[in-house]
Amino acid sequence: MTTTTGTTTTTTTPPVRQPRTLPGPFWALWSGTLVNRLGTMVMPFTGVYLTQARGFSVAVAGLAMTLFGIGSLMSQLAAGLLTDRIGRRATLCGSMVGTAVVMLALGYSTALPAILAGMFVLGLLIDAYRPASSALVADLVPAALRPRAFGLLFWAVNLGYAVAMVAGGWLARLGFSWLFWADAVTCTVFAVLVWRAVPETRPTHDERPAGGFGAVLRDRAMLAFTVITLGQALVYLQTVTMLPVAMTDVAGLSPSEFGMAMALNGLLIVALQPFVSARLDRFDPSRVMALGLAVMALGFAATAYATTVAGLAVTVAVWTAGEIVTAGIGGTIVATLAPAHLRGRYNGVYGFAWALAAVVAPLAGSRLLTAGVEALWFSVGGAGLLAAAGMLAVGPAIRRRTAAAVAPL
Repeated sequence: MTTTTGTTTTTTTPPVRQPRTLPGPFWALWSGTLVNRLGTMVMPFTGVYLTQARGFSVAVAGLAMTLFGIGSLMSQLAAGLLTDRIGRRATLCGSMVGTAVVMLALGYSTALPAILAGMFVLGLLIDAYRPASSALVADLVPAALRPRAFGLLFWAVNLGYAVAMVAGGWLARLGFSWLFWADAVTCTVFAVLVWRAVPETRPTHDERPAGGFGAVLRDRAMLAFTVITLGQALVYLQTVTMLPVAMTDVAGLSPSEFGMAMALNGLLIVALQPFVSARLDRFDPSRVMALGLAVMALGFAATAYATTVAGLAVTVAVWTAGEIVTAGIGGTIVATLAPAHLRGRYNGVYGFAWALAAVVAPLAGSRLLTAGVEALWFSVGGAGLLAAAGMLAVGPAIRRRTAAAVAPL
């Protein structure tokens, strides 16, 4: 637009209209994620399958799950590397097809060596899609819409998992092989959807400057955020490690009472999270993340006083509120920090923090619970508050990176 005042002519450029809707390829990725999670039936029932259907001891089942955990720990870094080298779409689809094959092999394996090897390979493959999926979102979705996009993926995962738990229990009565087939089919559908509807977004060779995991490790803001993520994961993963033990063995709730209280978590996420995420995307992600972590910390600390179903339900509602606030923010921050050609590696390091926490959380939590419920939940709450404080401390660095990314050339 050109305006003339006296002898002065001023030219102004109208502001660029930012897209307000998520692109079609994102919705294909979202649909595939939902379908995949609808079929996530094997892992929650793995211990039951190995002990009841295959007749192995609890110790053998524990060994199998340990091997799975080791594979999962390795998978995030390897998948992050592949995401940047061979491509986002190829890594995601390859991991899903590989997971489908291993699922079927495990479903029909009876020999212990084959089952143990299969569990390790499954750990390598089953979550290898995550760095590729996150890199695709960062590549496809404008920065302003990323909190909403990552939040919607979080919602799809939780909705699919909730349905899968119910359907998995029903299918298990018909035979455990149905679980493996359901998981394999949904993994394959995910791969086909992405392959057909999502373009490859990896920068070309000419667009990729030098860099690798060394660049990630030299990024102080990313390292700080990874430590914060580890703290967040150590707090949250107590929900599937020590919380069931503390509430049933120590507080004396029955499994059905515990399940009723925990169902509130899924109900609140499914009902509220998409609406909350859509309204939080206008705020600074680091401050939103810190708020959510602090609320989660308070909810878990209050669990020390929960001795009834109602008391537990209140604490579940509090830390679920924090979980809803943080949904999608972690992926948004990694997308801000990561250069386009290293998004796979950055997300691999981010995923590694969660995988490491899955190993450490039960070990640390069990020792703390041995000392008492107050020791466990006050320590967990303290860790959450430290993570929130760390998020506030690293916030200025994240905001500077955000400003640099959107600065006009």
